[in-house]
This record gives sequence, C-alpha cells and structure tokens, in this order.
Amino acid sequence: MAEIIQRDGTWTFDGETVRIVPGGKAHPVRQDLGELAVPVQALAGISFEPDRKGGRLRLRLRGGACPVLLAADGRLKDGADPYVLTVEKDRTGVAEYFVDEVRNTLLIEQVPDGPVDRFLLPGPALPVSGGGGDGTASFDGETVRLTWNWKAEESKTAGGTVSFPVSSVTGVRWLPAMGLENGHLRFELGRGAVAAPPKFDPHSLDLWGLSKKEYTAVLVAAAVLMRLPGARKALEKTGAADAAPRAVAPAAAADDHDALLRRLRELGELHQAGVLTDEEFSTAKQAVLKRL
Repeated sequence: MAEIIQRDGTWTFDGETVRIVPGGKAHPVRQDLGELAVPVQALAGISFEPDRKGGRLRLRLRGGACPVLLAADGRLKDGADPYVLTVEKDRTGVAEYFVDEVRNTLLIEQVPDGPVDRFLLPGPALPVSGGGGDGTASFDGETVRLTWNWKAEESKTAGGTVSFPVSSVTGVRWLPAMGLENGHLRFELGRGAVAAPPKFDPHSLDLWGLSKKEYTAVLVAAAVLMRLPGARKALEKTGAADAAPRAVAPAAAADDHDALLRRLRELGELHQAGVLTDEEFSTAKQAVLKRL
C-alpha cells in the first residue's frame, strides 16, 4: 500500500487501484467530481515533476478512459485536473515512492499505454450541474437544462429555461475562457444548423472566466458526452477524440534514459529479494529494455 496525503487531496494505491480523494480546499471541479477509483488498466503512466516548492504527481490516463478528460479536450489547468496532485517539499520522497509502486505494477501487469475502446471511469455522478457566466447547466441523465441569470442576453432570458432530451444532442463542446476570450459550453442539436455565438445561442452557456466555479461546466459536458448515441462518433465530431492523445501524452521525463536504468536496477533488487518470480522479472525487464 502506498499513500500520500496533501492539502490538495489524498492518493492511495493498493496494487490494483489508485484512489483519489480531493482535499477540502481543492478546485471546484475536483470537489464536485468527488472520490475517484482509477483502475490500473486505465493508466498509461505516472510521473513526479519536482520544483523548488515540492512538485506535482501526475497520472497519465490511456486515451478515452476518462470522460472528463475527453470533454476537457486537454484544456484543464493543473489546479482543476483531478489526476494532478500538488506535493509539498517535505513529501517529495513519498511521491517518488508512490511513482515507483505504480510503475512497477504497470510493468509487471504489462498494462498497454494505448487508447481504450470504452470508458474505464464512470464520470460525474448524476444529477450534475455546473457553469457560470450567463447561466447554469444541469443534467439528470435524460434531460439537459440551461437556466439563465440576470447577466444573460435578453434573447436568452425571454424564452426562459431551456430544456431538451439528451437523445436530441448530436455534439457537446466545452471551452474555458482564455485570456480576453470568453469560453462556452455548447450543445449541438440536429445537423447542419448554423449556431449563433454562445452569447446569443439558447443552447450554449457563455463562460467569462470570472470564477473557478465556471470550470464545473466541463462535468456537465462529460456526463452528456457519455450518454450520446455513438459516443465515439460524437467525440470525433467535437474534436475531443483527436485531442485525447494530447491530453494524456507522456511527460518527457517519464521515459528518459536515467529513469529506465533506475527501473532496471529496482527490478533486479525486487527479483533478488524474491518479490518477483523469474518469469515476472524477465517480462518486466523486457518491457523496460524496449523503451531504452
């Protein structure tokens, strides 16, 4: 069992699952998403990125394993990313041990790091709501609702709350506010229609980036995305499928030469100590040698 407890949250690993519990002051996206149980089969890798204040633990998931990452399209900041943990300076040794434990398991179990053909995590619990800017989006598994606030354009508020069944949605796209550019949560209904700018589109939230809470719109996008007819085609339509490899691309330091040599030494020590059988050691060693 490996465990690291930080203000940002707690990660534990029992050899089969990385369990992630957000801390009390974690980003709203992490708080709303809640506890996560990430099976080893969903992992492409793990790394520890040190800096002068401590560093960050980062899980790399296989493409398509997590609906939130797919909906985010690689645009989640580290603070909102549930698979990143801020590590304090006095816990860097624990973080490195955690990385070693997970990496050893991935090597021994020979978990592939390529994309998957189905979601391996359940996504946000229902009902889910999120957003900000000019309104709030909610989803109960069957119906999407967009509720406007006083800051919304009259073209939206005049029609009141907008509701539509998930079966009528052909695509969903979340884009956070970046710099001076507003973001949006847009639902596409039907095909061939030319949507108005999010500010005026009754099927879109206009996100201004004025608070962290606006990021929770990505959870609504993920929950809807999971339930779209032909979810994979919907991902291709919105561009999220193409972005998935970027979102889970291995960190450059994860497979560097020194790290792989250290892994070989560690595997040798585990073999000599009797932790690994001859067969397990040979399989894991070959996997490392292929990456040198």
